[in-house]
Amino acid sequence: MNLYTSASSIECHRTRIVLNEKDIVHECIQVDPKKLPEDLIDLNPYGSLPTLVDRELVLYNSRVIMEYLEERFPHPPLMPVGPVQRAQTRLALFQVEHDWYPLVNIIETKGEKAVAKAKKELTESIASVADVFSAMPYFLSEEFTLVDASIAPILWRLRHYGIEMPKEARAVNTYAERLFERDGFKLSLTEAERELRL
Repeated sequence: MNLYTSASSIECHRTRIVLNEKDIVHECIQVDPKKLPEDLIDLNPYGSLPTLVDRELVLYNSRVIMEYLEERFPHPPLMPVGPVQRAQTRLALFQVEHDWYPLVNIIETKGEKAVAKAKKELTESIASVADVFSAMPYFLSEEFTLVDASIAPILWRLRHYGIEMPKEARAVNTYAERLFERDGFKLSLTEAERELRL
């Protein structure tokens, strides 16, 4: 199983977290998003990262890859068993992808004025759900799930973005440290991602 990945993308990072949390034997092929290799372009018509190759199967889009890994390698489970809890987890995933990922994209790619606005919105949005982070060990769950795998890359980058949580959102930092201590998270980090926190 090969994962074409970039060294710093949050979409790639969350996919690597899932691979490592599930202890799946894989090889990460680091590529420059601006200079994609020909073999990747042949495999993926969108030329997007991450791209997973599992024998004859080629998958792109981090959410599709994560759900495939969850179904193909059910242990340890990263989705709840019950349909109601699974639906809540999918909804939380949608909200993270819809509300936070676009703001991270703006912070990483746009001009100063847009970045300042996006940082403010991201800080306020994460702080607004601080109570959820303190209610259970993981996001709406006693166990680590795909939602945590999707939130962790954002929280890891906050310091690099110059974002600090307000005092009333201290639970966010406690939750983040819990995620960062996990072996699956530590193994997922590229050298470039480690340097973001130095």
